[in-house]
Amino acid sequence: MTAYPALKMLINGEWIAHGDAGAMDVINPATGQAIGQCPKAGPAQLDAALKAADDAFPAWSRTPAAERYAILRRAADLLRERAPAIASIVTAEMGKPRAQAVGEITSSADVIDFLGEEAKRRGGRLIPPRGNQLIAQIVTHEPIGPAVLLTPWNFPVNLPGKKIAGALAAGCTAILKPAENSPASAQLLVECFVDAGLPKGVLGLVYGEPGPVSEHLIASPVTRKVSFTGSTAVGKHLGALAAQGMKRFTPELGGHAPVIVSKTADLERAVAACASTKFRNAGQVCVSPTRFLVASEIYDRFVADFAAYAGKLKVGDPGADASVDMGPLAHARRISAMEQVVADAGGNRGEVVTGGKAIAGSGFFFEPTVIANPAPDSRFMTEEPFGPIAGIVPFEHIEDAVRIANGLRYGLAAYAFSSDLDEAHYLGRSLRAGMVGINQLIVSSPETPFGGVGDSGFGSEGGEEGYLAFTDTKLVMLAKAGG
Repeated sequence: MTAYPALKMLINGEWIAHGDAGAMDVINPATGQAIGQCPKAGPAQLDAALKAADDAFPAWSRTPAAERYAILRRAADLLRERAPAIASIVTAEMGKPRAQAVGEITSSADVIDFLGEEAKRRGGRLIPPRGNQLIAQIVTHEPIGPAVLLTPWNFPVNLPGKKIAGALAAGCTAILKPAENSPASAQLLVECFVDAGLPKGVLGLVYGEPGPVSEHLIASPVTRKVSFTGSTAVGKHLGALAAQGMKRFTPELGGHAPVIVSKTADLERAVAACASTKFRNAGQVCVSPTRFLVASEIYDRFVADFAAYAGKLKVGDPGADASVDMGPLAHARRISAMEQVVADAGGNRGEVVTGGKAIAGSGFFFEPTVIANPAPDSRFMTEEPFGPIAGIVPFEHIEDAVRIANGLRYGLAAYAFSSDLDEAHYLGRSLRAGMVGINQLIVSSPETPFGGVGDSGFGSEGGEEGYLAFTDTKLVMLAKAGG
């Protein structure tokens, strides 16, 4: 087990262990015990980070794209080299099984590589003039300015990594404020960029209470872009704050992903994929498949096989046992939230087929849970559970399944399994989501956009969109000097 690092903030190229606003405990969710102390930035430290980002922006925005790429590429290589040590910290901070933590880190390096390459590819375009007086019409994508990056705990390397890479590749400076319960994972990521040769002030790292820190950073006239991943409620609040200063805002918010399983689906493959993916990261994934809408002809078998899979999962402390399939929830509040969802499904409002209870002992563990036929107005069917609870609902006609799937304001990810090509195309067109997976549950790669619609946010990260999100479009129309 890698020793937990001393936590420090990065302000203007200096690592600072003291927080003007005090400090807070970092808790291992598998044991409930404190493993470190995190400094909390005060207003003066936040202002210093903002000034550093502002001062560094002119030079960094003019740095040739090939040089920006070279630094990002070195950072990605360092991240890969340090993956085993960083994975131990990810596991300790938020309970992710080690293999999943290593996978998150290495995939994050791939994202950083891609976005660094995008800096070299984005040269703008020429638009042919309509008249003889114009020589050229040139479109470029200019770095928008200092960016504030706000990230949650469930992917403590991947989410900061893609935001940092998009901002730096585009020529923006950035301040990262990670989740207060996974600060060391973010710190070790930032160290990769610093050690890769990033100039001072280009990237800052601050910790603290989410509300006061976010509001201070967003309100500053220095900040020109805000990128946030988190809950819908908080995203709406931060979006309103950003709008007051006409600042660009990219929110990636909650989801409640439906999965339609057609009667033509390969049932065995669908069950295996759905059950294994549902309980990854204890269901604490924004694109986690959650509402399973299954054709009535195969419903009973799907429920039985899915529940059997869930019941065999090994739950425990992944820091102590590498063979664990599912670790803890992030904190005690998540246990209470799961209990409320299950309680609402009692009586004739759904059948708890397996699981449904907190696991006694230290840490924040909850059983992998399957609810058969939850009521349409139940908490499970209407609110994102963000935990290890799956609900399975039968349907008669594929159009009914689409209607149920699209019945919420969430629209991050949606999935479907079908062996009928026409039906698969219909589902791809009809499901209302920013990302749709057909016959598979992967909707993210370095080259593809990641984002939702409706209450799941707008805009995208990853792919070329992850670079363009940190730019302004600029047109230069060049005419002849004389008649």
